[in-house]
Amino acid sequence: MTPHPVLAEVTGRVAERSRDARLEYLDRMRRARSAAPQRASLPCSNLAHVFAAAGEDKASLKGRRGPNVAIVTAYNDML
Repeated sequence: MTPHPVLAEVTGRVAERSRDARLEYLDRMRRARSAAPQRASLPCSNLAHVFAAAGEDKASLKGRRGPNVAIVTAYNDML
């Protein structure tokens, strides 16, 4: 399906205008991917919540291997 010409034009302008910022963002993500997870810098309460929710993944988290993956929601069990 071909997009409406106005939509294609606006999308092109947005892509052109954000090109430098997007390249900078992608570069930061590439560098972050090659860096080890920084779990040791988490405050104790945050790290405790990570481990409590980890289930069978606790061993890999403790070994500081593997990527950090987060699911962010509006729910907060501390309230």
